Amino acid sequence: MDSSLKGKTLPTHVDNSSPYTYIDHGFDIHITPPLTPKQDVMKLFLDTAIVSDIEERLDTGLIAGVTTNPTLIRKSGRDPWKVYTDIIELGVEDLSIEVNGESAKELIDNGVAVNKNYGNVATIKLPCTVEGLKACKYLTNIGLRVNMTLVFSSSQAILCSLAGATYISPFIGRMDDNSLTGLSLLHDICDVFEKQKVKTQVLAASVRDVQSVGRSFEFGAHICTIPPKVFDNMAKHVLTDKGLEQFNADFLA
Repeated sequence: MDSSLKGKTLPTHVDNSSPYTYIDHGFDIHITPPLTPKQDVMKLFLDTAIVSDIEERLDTGLIAGVTTNPTLIRKSGRDPWKVYTDIIELGVEDLSIEVNGESAKELIDNGVAVNKNYGNVATIKLPCTVEGLKACKYLTNIGLRVNMTLVFSSSQAILCSLAGATYISPFIGRMDDNSLTGLSLLHDICDVFEKQKVKTQVLAASVRDVQSVGRSFEFGAHICTIPPKVFDNMAKHVLTDKGLEQFNADFLA
């Protein structure tokens, strides 16, 4: 085991019905166990840190969670911790919060701090690196949800699953930006996970248009996290508008 993880006792069993502790530097830290993700056929998350955008779309009853990242937080122009608090106060039940750190120990400590502040609503978001995988293994062993992000290959997805990740986030649009085929990667990952009966859920990220949402679910993604504008556009179609215009005219005829 990494020397930085010494002193942290991995439990052999986690009872998700009650809080528990882990030992760090000689004192106990209280952990709030997360809720087990519901195994719905399809789920939509919003990918934003703008609280008003989230509030407006939560009213539809169609949003199952929210993902954030440091770039989205910076663009919001607000203190990250206040943003997370405001989002949770809206009633969001699954919020991905990214933590930073160069070592597994730093990532673990920051992940535990997030859980301590936000409880079972928080999903700890970690990068798909060797240190991130170590941290994922530890945090999932103590019962926390983990979203492994910046996944760009099937091999990375496999490692994340072996580390116990709750979600993996392949970046579809960012692959396309670099002359790679993001949806093809998503298809490959979903195919492997289905054949191996993997519990880790595939969360399609960096999804930038309506067509990619449909294709992601077609290829087997469990979740798509999308910008608010893409969510809005999913309900729009020119033929729907024309049909509604005709129906409204016929009602008045």
